[in-house]
Amino acid sequence: VFKFGFEYTQRHVQEEAKRRNPWAHSDRPLIENQIKALAPLRSSDRRKIADQIIAEYGIEVPTQGPGEGPENGNGTSSIGVGAIRNSLLPENSLSARFTTTAGKDLKQVSGTVYVGAHPGEEQRILWIKLEDRLLPTVYTLWRNPGIIALLHTPNVVLQKLRGGADLMTPGLAGGPPFPAKATKGSVVAIASLEKPSVPIVVGVCEIDVASLQEVKGVKGHAVRGEHWDGDEIWAWSQAGGAGGKAPEAIDGWGNSDGLDGLKEQVSQVSIEDSDDEGEGGVPVGNSFTGSQKVAEQNNFVEGEDGQPFEEVEVDRKEFSTKDIDEIFWKAFLYGLHHYRNANKSDPQHGLNFPINQSAVISNLVLPFLPITTPQQAASLNIKKTSWKNAKKFIKAFDKAQLLKSKDRDGGECVVLDIDWEDTAITSFVPYKLPKKDTVGAESGGGGGGKAISAGISPSDPSVGQRLNKVDLYKPREQLAPIFAASDATQHGLYLPAELRPIVTSYIESENLISDTNKRLVNLNPVLANAVFDGSTALDREVLAKGSVPRDALIDRILKSCSPFWVLLRNDETRDEAKAHAGHAPKISITLETRSGNKTVTKLSGVETFYIPPQPMAEELQKTCASSTSVSQLAGSSPKKPVMEVMVQGPQKDAVIKALEKRGVNRQWLEVNDKTKGKKK
Repeated sequence: VFKFGFEYTQRHVQEEAKRRNPWAHSDRPLIENQIKALAPLRSSDRRKIADQIIAEYGIEVPTQGPGEGPENGNGTSSIGVGAIRNSLLPENSLSARFTTTAGKDLKQVSGTVYVGAHPGEEQRILWIKLEDRLLPTVYTLWRNPGIIALLHTPNVVLQKLRGGADLMTPGLAGGPPFPAKATKGSVVAIASLEKPSVPIVVGVCEIDVASLQEVKGVKGHAVRGEHWDGDEIWAWSQAGGAGGKAPEAIDGWGNSDGLDGLKEQVSQVSIEDSDDEGEGGVPVGNSFTGSQKVAEQNNFVEGEDGQPFEEVEVDRKEFSTKDIDEIFWKAFLYGLHHYRNANKSDPQHGLNFPINQSAVISNLVLPFLPITTPQQAASLNIKKTSWKNAKKFIKAFDKAQLLKSKDRDGGECVVLDIDWEDTAITSFVPYKLPKKDTVGAESGGGGGGKAISAGISPSDPSVGQRLNKVDLYKPREQLAPIFAASDATQHGLYLPAELRPIVTSYIESENLISDTNKRLVNLNPVLANAVFDGSTALDREVLAKGSVPRDALIDRILKSCSPFWVLLRNDETRDEAKAHAGHAPKISITLETRSGNKTVTKLSGVETFYIPPQPMAEELQKTCASSTSVSQLAGSSPKKPVMEVMVQGPQKDAVIKALEKRGVNRQWLEVNDKTKGKKK
């Protein structure tokens, strides 16, 4: 029996459903997916299904003139139809039924998979039929270009889609105009701008994409992902091998001019570019950690406030590329010179290494650009230099031996060390920078020290940090025999994924697997006494039967453990961080009415997430254009006070966006809107 996903209890399915099953979204939990035995597809059925596909997707069939060859009754070439049928659904194809559950009510639905192999290739799932709709897999699209509309998005967004996210409208690239077939409810493919002719995701349009006149400022979901390169359907193989590798390029997906145009956009839409232009970085006076691109990229797939990638219009008459190169080079030297002189007693001169590329631009370059006008602010952009991005900019200084850099996983470049005694730094002659109130200073240049368009306080080390909340479990003493079977200690802290093999090892060592059903585990005295205490109806039912499903057993063991949590910051590991008992606290966002009809937004609990309240209040004051205040939260301990940030007005969205810049996940927030009237 082959399974699209692993078997989960309802409580565990939410965190894995998106990644493991093409039809499992956050509102459609998956408990069990099961394919029955594959059976050969009759030739007549294969032709019928292939003809259905041709009709549904409007695939053009070659026509024959009189006397040019065999014809069907409708004037099409029987040879051409046969070739198309074989390409869509090869001879000797197989089919199998499967069942799954979908929707909040876990409604059971059934479908069919069609498996086939083209000459010289391995058998793969080529089509999926779910609720009377046939969906092609990536294997079919790689061999049959043009059968559905192909949309495009930047690669950083595509990676989110491969994790189960939907494509938001601002994430659409390469248009308008968009393909005419991309109408609401139609099946479409999605490719990256970097490989525009290779479909990676198959989805269904939630809106009429073809009619969009622009994507800037448009909110909402554009495409709901159904299947992608990397999911269980892609990975399925009768031989047990890995999924097929995507081609580098495929002829037939779009015309050459269109593909050239999309490739042109890659230079404008890249990880480095979005870093350098965007939300600033971690100030050099504290620590350089994290990346500024996370919140920006997620807007295209998970939120509705994302902005499309676009070029800022530049007055090119003001600066040449050579001029901009020289200005950026001097600005970086100015930044190094400044921190060398301002922190003479510190061996690292106030910097914490390694420094990521976003922080280099945001804190060592942008504050030292001589910007005096809005036109200069638009012209002095890293993308207007000959280096085009932060990585190449840093590499140029590495080549000049002013610093030492290193590439990390994911293509990011970090600065490991700086030669503070280089004459280019020690002998640098500072130039005059505009004051804070000078036009353009707040856009990135001058003594304001702000990142372009960010308004971020220069004393906030939390901007760009990466946070990862990990839930851990500590077993009780009664579970010691279970852990002894795997030579594991019951005094440790475990992830749910780490507990599963320990329990499995114990089950196998005690020979507790049921002879009649491999999914059932027979209870022994240890399990009966330590796990099922008879306090609930489920416990009593399990004890009466003497057996329990394996997943239910693991879930019950997790419940019997003591919960712990740990918050990992940036590259911190579990061994380095301190675990805390209980469940992780949440950041509180409260909207309430004061002085009659005035609304205020209150924020508290940010200290746990390494966020200093005062710098965040300063940023919100600028972002929201309203007054802010920071005071001790009523009821908090004077010895360890919890601070509360208050912003005038209903600023929930602005607060959430500011928190996301600091690595906070929306699931870690608790929003309480007290402004909504009570029902009478």
